[in-house]
Amino acid sequence: MRTYTPKAADVTNKKWYIVDAENVVLGRLATTVANLLRGKHKPTYAPHIDTGDYVIVINADKVVLTGNKLDTKRAYRHSGYPGGLRSLTYRELLEKSPEKAVEKAVRGMVPHTKLGRAQMKKLRVFVGSEHPHTAQQPETVEIKKIAQ
Repeated sequence: MRTYTPKAADVTNKKWYIVDAENVVLGRLATTVANLLRGKHKPTYAPHIDTGDYVIVINADKVVLTGNKLDTKRAYRHSGYPGGLRSLTYRELLEKSPEKAVEKAVRGMVPHTKLGRAQMKKLRVFVGSEHPHTAQQPETVEIKKIAQ
């Protein structure tokens, strides 16, 4: 028996999924979205080919961090120049641009290669519940919400 390995030409049907981030823990959201982007939910998954789907995340401003992470966890970025390291707490980051917090969490869970950058281009994050991708007829993906 030969092991089936998909070729790039075999991957043609890309679906669209929509994920509501309201009252969902950021890490749980990021793992679910990363698995959808990579295609790990499909039987034709291969780690060297982009078999994933498009993902829309709505209500990114209502994502939740557990414990003291809002004040103790920091998001870093570097300008590339000496002394160019900047950091924000996640409370400041969620107030300033919550879509960047979600993108940063998902980016850490996809490969740090050309393939991962191609997979990240299939992610769309929106602050409110409105999005311009209704024509793609996205399927809803449910994620366990935190008890309020």
